[in-house]
Amino acid sequence: MRTALIIHTIADIAAAFLGLWILLYLLEANQANVFVQFVKSTADSLAWWARDIFTMDIEGLRVALNYGLPAAIYLLVGHLIAGRVRRL
Repeated sequence: MRTALIIHTIADIAAAFLGLWILLYLLEANQANVFVQFVKSTADSLAWWARDIFTMDIEGLRVALNYGLPAAIYLLVGHLIAGRVRRL
């Protein structure tokens, strides 16, 4: 089923951008770099609804949780929907 593959792929790409931003942030990538800015902008767009759920003092942990939660949800929901579509 092509539709299931598309849904699955979109969920994976969304989670990949969020995970990549977490990695770039934790590795202290140069935030003036165009690629880093693009990844951050994309991650911000994907995680707008969850960006300040966690407000701990440790900045790296806060970023990991606030962007990791949407990544996990996108993966879970995207794969569940793709699985249901495959069964139709």
